[in-house]
Amino acid sequence: MNIFERELAGETISPSDPDFQPILEVIHHAFKLTSKLNRLDYGDEKAKKILHELFGKALDDSTTLIPPFYTDFGKNTVIGKNCMIQQCCTFFDRGGITIGNDVFIGPKVNLITLNHDLNPANRSATIARPIVIKDGVWVGINATILQGVTIGENAVIGAGAVVTKDVPPNTIVGGNPAKIIKTIDTSAF
Repeated sequence: MNIFERELAGETISPSDPDFQPILEVIHHAFKLTSKLNRLDYGDEKAKKILHELFGKALDDSTTLIPPFYTDFGKNTVIGKNCMIQQCCTFFDRGGITIGNDVFIGPKVNLITLNHDLNPANRSATIARPIVIKDGVWVGINATILQGVTIGENAVIGAGAVVTKDVPPNTIVGGNPAKIIKTIDTSAF
């Protein structure tokens, strides 16, 4: 297994690992691309090309991502159709981020798939776990979704929430840590 596969499999990865250099190269490239992206005027056609290079695939034309945007990797993000991603979002996607269709992500949202080793002697090492956001989700402004979390269909993440556990479909969560506030009655729609 190469280091990218090891990381996606949840292995603890240290910067002192002899195979770490390829990860570092992707990180540096992502920083360069996001720097270019964030200097463009809104709507500049060059943004599509930069995002294609950053994610390794084109965004669907029905999806909008408004810069500034920040990521530490880019290649492990998959974004569906008809999504709106507002400005100032940060996606640390080394563990993988999958965003379904019809997802709205407010400004300043953080999707963080990494955590550090609790052992102080190995604190620079990281452990990656994926984030999955299912269809129809709305993530409010300044919310943070942490590693290993799945957000169920049509859920709403309240503004400023810190989501540390899976969110069931058709629920509204909020707070730090996020807790279920209520269930959405989808039969009313």
